[in-house]
Amino acid sequence: MNYPKELKEYPLPEQTIYPFRLFFNDFPEAKAEQNIMYMHWHEHLEIIVMKKGHAIFHVDSQPYEVSAGEILFVPSGGLHVAYALQNEAVSFVSIVFHSSMYKDWSQDPQHKQFVAPYLENEYQFPVMPFKEVPACASALALLDSMIEEFQESRPAYQLVIKNQLHLLFLLLSRTFRPQQTAGRTHERHSMNRERFKPLLEYLELHFDDKITVEQAAKSVSLNPYHFCKTFKKLTGRTFIDYVNVSRVAEAEKLLLNTDLTVTEIAGRVGCDNPNYFTKLFKQYKGLTPSALRK
Repeated sequence: MNYPKELKEYPLPEQTIYPFRLFFNDFPEAKAEQNIMYMHWHEHLEIIVMKKGHAIFHVDSQPYEVSAGEILFVPSGGLHVAYALQNEAVSFVSIVFHSSMYKDWSQDPQHKQFVAPYLENEYQFPVMPFKEVPACASALALLDSMIEEFQESRPAYQLVIKNQLHLLFLLLSRTFRPQQTAGRTHERHSMNRERFKPLLEYLELHFDDKITVEQAAKSVSLNPYHFCKTFKKLTGRTFIDYVNVSRVAEAEKLLLNTDLTVTEIAGRVGCDNPNYFTKLFKQYKGLTPSALRK
């Protein structure tokens, strides 16, 4: 798991002047239904800029089909995951930043009125604002400019990005502010999302644990039927499929970055039977573990 773990292992410190990072995610030969962003969340806001291909992103249980040139806004704390829709190259850029970047602007009445409510999750833009209101797409150029500034790293590029992000939020607030309500934010911070976070975190850290559907359902105080239904809505996959995808992704990382044997890796990701592990790995990756190493 590359992108989500990078974000967890290298968090953006709130006390820095420019708490933002850009992640460039490229999958030159993505397969249909391939996991291109593993389920995760963070307290930072995130803007996803789709560059190539087609994908489906699940943001707080809602699916969004995205094509090249389209944008998603992920709220702070929102669970999100993504899968490729076709056999093709997929590429997207994630702009991740913390609202503390504008703490010095807190005394500006215009900032407090138009921008701060969105940065602090009092109000939220639609996940796909430019698709909902095409007229505001003129602000898209700001995102391309931010990406260019980051890639070229010219003098004071951090300040340029900081100001462009602020301008982006300001321009969008002109369009969406009348439509926002506190209830919309509250809906996104749903009970199910918070209830499932500890379970998802546990699954990511304990690949070798043979947790059953019944045990997982009990951990979130749901019966197995409602658990399976809710889990599929939240992640876009069944519980078993999600666990298998996570295990195969971890196994791929171990195969490429360690000298552990295939049998040892199988054990580390919860597969006591190496033959079953090889079959499972080939099912999700299209080749055997040994072939991947070669």
